[in-house]
Amino acid sequence: MERNLEQYRTPGQALSALLIEKGWNGRVLAGILQIDESGVNRLLQDKKSISPNLAIIFEDIFKVPAEQFINLQGQYDLAKARLKIMPDPQLEYRAKLFGSLPIADMINRSWLNVENKKDFNKIESELLRLFKVDSLEKIIEITPHSAKKSNCDDIATPVQLAWINHVKRIASEMIVPAYSPEKGKMAAEKLKPLLYSAEEIRKVPRILMEHGIRFVIVESLKGSKMDGVCLWLNDGTSPVIGMSLRFDRIDNFWFVLRHELEHVIQGHGKIVPKIDIDIHPGESEDEDEKIANEAAAYYAISEQKMNSFIARKYPFFADIDIMGLANTIKVHPGIIAGKLQYHTKKYNLFRKHLVPIRPILTPSAVVDGWGDVYPLED
Repeated sequence: MERNLEQYRTPGQALSALLIEKGWNGRVLAGILQIDESGVNRLLQDKKSISPNLAIIFEDIFKVPAEQFINLQGQYDLAKARLKIMPDPQLEYRAKLFGSLPIADMINRSWLNVENKKDFNKIESELLRLFKVDSLEKIIEITPHSAKKSNCDDIATPVQLAWINHVKRIASEMIVPAYSPEKGKMAAEKLKPLLYSAEEIRKVPRILMEHGIRFVIVESLKGSKMDGVCLWLNDGTSPVIGMSLRFDRIDNFWFVLRHELEHVIQGHGKIVPKIDIDIHPGESEDEDEKIANEAAAYYAISEQKMNSFIARKYPFFADIDIMGLANTIKVHPGIIAGKLQYHTKKYNLFRKHLVPIRPILTPSAVVDGWGDVYPLED
């Protein structure tokens, strides 16, 4: 009859019971196995593990499946390990951070001051420095910000928070005049004439700075999908606009910038952490986002003028018509092209007007990314 070893807590207990049933002692088993008696005693005292080969031999001797010996040995080894290894309260957070953050990318971009990418203790200490916290679990906590995110309604992921915190680190070293809500509105008006020419975008950082708004461009981290962020320094008195230029197009630049600027003007995200949902016009249920979306959507052209143009020209939009409307309202044709793409859902059309703006903007802006590292003092 096949025996069951489940009642025993250790392999040594089970082996002792099997020897008693046989009327044997350790010396007899040693003779059968042709090993020294001390080796058998070590098995009986659980000082030596039952190997797979030995389990098969015991199967022949005691008519007990080898799997039972192996299972019992495994359970015993696991129980011993649980007694020796102290629970690490940081393990859960470490796994989440190391599994979701592009550590190598952050090291290459000098966000983390680490020479050896396998030095996990140094990486951990650098993460704490980056996020300005004393424990890993605090990195997961949300900080007050209102970010344009493509995966709406989700709490910010560690990689998104890393990007936001790097924007904050850079912005904290910038010196700008005091901000007031009136200055925010004035900045929006001062920026409007720049809509006409892509080359005029180089003036954006200076205008924002003169009105007390820090403007930082940080290349996005892999997987972050961050386009822009509005955050505040100095107890909610100093606004920061961060942008990633993830989509290097003139229409997207102005939409994201005006969206974040409206968050600044409205004072969004000062106290309660706020993550923006997808900011396409009319697709947000959040009241703050509706306000920011509307300001961004109709900054360059009113809803009435855009709808009138579409109604008159649909379904054929000639380049001459796009250029004509752009000249009439004094905006770059790429902005009109972007709006037409959104309204018609034909994103393969009018692309020649969607000029890149990063080469124009970055020489006059505070930038981190694309091979350039912002020289932080800390």
